[in-house]
Amino acid sequence: MIISRTPYRISFFGGGTDYPVWFKEHGGAVLGTTIDKYCYLSVRWLPAFFEHKHRIVYSKTELPSTVEEILHPSVRECLKFLGISAGIAISHDGDLPARRGMGSSSAFTVGLLHALHVLQGRRPWKEELASEAMHVEQIRIGENVGCQDQILTTFGGFNHVVLTKEGQLSVIRINGSKLEPYLMLFDTRTSRIASTIAEEQIKQTPHREHELEKIQQMVDIARELLAEGDFLDFGDLLNETWQYKKSLTKKISTPEIDDAYNKAIAAGAIGGKLLGAGGGGFMLFFVEPEKQKKVKEALSGLTHVPFRFENTGSQIIFGGS
Repeated sequence: MIISRTPYRISFFGGGTDYPVWFKEHGGAVLGTTIDKYCYLSVRWLPAFFEHKHRIVYSKTELPSTVEEILHPSVRECLKFLGISAGIAISHDGDLPARRGMGSSSAFTVGLLHALHVLQGRRPWKEELASEAMHVEQIRIGENVGCQDQILTTFGGFNHVVLTKEGQLSVIRINGSKLEPYLMLFDTRTSRIASTIAEEQIKQTPHREHELEKIQQMVDIARELLAEGDFLDFGDLLNETWQYKKSLTKKISTPEIDDAYNKAIAAGAIGGKLLGAGGGGFMLFFVEPEKQKKVKEALSGLTHVPFRFENTGSQIIFGGS
């Protein structure tokens, strides 16, 4: 048995510029980190003693006879991509609920590809793993997704990701550890299908060049603020990027999200944003430590999720020696 552990991610700046429709014309950049909340996947060859050939366990249990019958799109396409047809058992567990803007879908795909490669006797390079996950999600499944989730969850750590017009990527590790005490994460308890919201954003991209250019420029500004230790200005910049992000499409925010955001600001948060494509999920706030109790009280209807940064990215934590 092989077990992979792949972290979820928080994106601070640059979201939207990692879609191919944008960065292939303008280049793209993202600033984000992974946290100590993980997607776990176990895989093993399934002996030929059962009526079914495969067993796939996630929020549902599938017992298909062929790979083509598998309903879970990532499982089906990862197996087909790697040419695996022999009987296999795959089981998923996660620290956070899916469809909440934490990059859980990409963490699943990255972790599954990682485990399947090791099951077959090889260990992929991180660049290879991230690229394969992008291919599976964008091309084979046809999801409306960007590139940051696959890259951040694969590499782990606090990173400045740069995407060139030619599709090349660079991952620049930076020190963001001093930012950690200022961040608060809340679950709005609402899920959404990110690809549906992203589809609308992609359609609007040609009409939102000014906003996306500003969003992309904030990546370099934020990195400079971190280097100089200007953490409060970093919080202000989060508020600014959230205002730009909301303007990309009306589907990104909701009255409930706006209400929660306004309550947090009134209680002392300097800035924040909704994570992921929008429409629901987790909200991130930048709050000075002495004001965090008031923000937590103001958002008592939401679930506060304490977290720490992590630096390892996708790992094999059992098997494959």
